[in-house]
Amino acid sequence: QVQLVESGGGLVQTGGSLRLSCVASRSTFSITTMGWYRQAPGKQRELVARITNSGSTVYKDSVKGRFTISRDNAENTVYLQMNSLKPEDTAVYYCYSRTFTDYWGQGTQVTVSS
Repeated sequence: QVQLVESGGGLVQTGGSLRLSCVASRSTFSITTMGWYRQAPGKQRELVARITNSGSTVYKDSVKGRFTISRDNAENTVYLQMNSLKPEDTAVYYCYSRTFTDYWGQGTQVTVSS
């Protein structure tokens, strides 16, 4: 099992920045993929970004050029740097890890005010 704990969410104005962190309870060297989903009220959960163990990344189109995902296996942590935030980025952001099974964090709220 892997337990994931997110931090770094909060309230920020349009154009501001936040950095989300997700710490895993065990070594992430063997975790194939880690990433971030988000869910806004009344909407389905959607992929924001993911990163493989080899460093390959995928981003949701609307966050390309604004968000950057990275992982530090030595610290068992995956990060999401979010710049130029927009009100439509407001959501609960969930960290996940995938090898043979998916594990999820409890979520962290990101609110972008206009």
